[in-house]
Amino acid sequence: RVSFMNNQKPQKPTLSGQRFKTRKRDEKERFDPTQFQDCIIQGLTETGTDLEAVAKFLDASGAKLDYRRYAETLFDILVAGGMLAPGGTLADDMTRTNVCVFAAQEDLETMQAFAQVFNKLIRRYKYLEKGFEDEVKKLLLFLKGFSESERNKLAMLTGILLANGTLNASILNSLYNENLVKEGVSAAFAVKLFKSWINEKDINAVAVSLRKVNMDNRLMELFPANKQSVEHFSKYFTEAGLKELSEYVRNQQSIGARKELQKELQEQMSRGDPFKDIILYVKEEMKKNNISEQTVVAIIWSSVMSTVEWNKKEELVAEQAIKHLKQYSPLLAAFTTQGQSELTLLLKIQEYCYDNIHFMKAFQKIVVLFYKAEVLSEEPILKWYKDAHLAKGKSVFLEQMKKFVEWLKNAEEGNQQLVELVH
Repeated sequence: RVSFMNNQKPQKPTLSGQRFKTRKRDEKERFDPTQFQDCIIQGLTETGTDLEAVAKFLDASGAKLDYRRYAETLFDILVAGGMLAPGGTLADDMTRTNVCVFAAQEDLETMQAFAQVFNKLIRRYKYLEKGFEDEVKKLLLFLKGFSESERNKLAMLTGILLANGTLNASILNSLYNENLVKEGVSAAFAVKLFKSWINEKDINAVAVSLRKVNMDNRLMELFPANKQSVEHFSKYFTEAGLKELSEYVRNQQSIGARKELQKELQEQMSRGDPFKDIILYVKEEMKKNNISEQTVVAIIWSSVMSTVEWNKKEELVAEQAIKHLKQYSPLLAAFTTQGQSELTLLLKIQEYCYDNIHFMKAFQKIVVLFYKAEVLSEEPILKWYKDAHLAKGKSVFLEQMKKFVEWLKNAEEGNQQLVELVH
């Protein structure tokens, strides 16, 4: 073919014309990927469906063909079998190949094999990373142009590539496209994607990837605004077999609500709002966001302790703490109606006194204050002393509490005797 073309070569024009023609030819090559497509498709047709051979062919071709310039065309072919027109349809007049994701079998094993092809290619030609990411973002926006089976295959493949780090979770932004969300395409696609992602890794690894790109709190946006509730999300994904994703989102919502509650509480305290208003607000939030009393008492404790500039002198800090906590004991008492909540508070006090060295000697004084103020009762204190305490500084704190605990036990026995006498 080459010699034939040489024989047909026209006469050379003048020098200036030659420069002009060369420039024009270069320009045409730059923006005409058809020739590149033909080379790739011919090579893929020759390799057939043996994906090992496909990977080798792509590896070798990178040395001869301009992958950098035609990355989009290359990935279009590998996914859809040919160049995609805007909207996601294959141009009718274009050559196409069946050696592509969309023409493959719709199962996880086949998609894992295709993922290897992309991995090898991108590892070999690192500069394709960005182009591949752009390609996937574009394909996600084109989802409505693909058949359901094609979408499923793309979803499985994307999940696998997210799991092995070839793709970054930021590509999921494309799924928040208004039309895709409105028509339910995004949520359906996400089901298949997360199934294959979690299958490759686990929900914790998925959570880490989502957090890195600030996507951990945006998953509900896969649904239209009127359906963006934890209940709807949970029902949809649990029924689709993704209970762990539902629980993850529920937990994220709960963390968000807890952070919000703490922030608002601190503002209310610094404004000096009446306790009855604060208690009412907290109880409403507990109900609305399904937050337990144990969680709330821990939040109140840390909010109370963070509203003060503590004295750096150990001998003065205990006095300061007692004065401060006495003031807030009615607020804490409102949320220690259960033994478990009292125990949670005791553990929080222990942790705080251990972590803040100036408070080490104040532990017993705080517990006694809360006992007198009816924030804490005998049973949880005795349980804490016996076996429910933390390891942090336990010898110091148990020693501090020894006399008080003995007094409690005697008081308890005395009360018991009194009860028996009355009866």
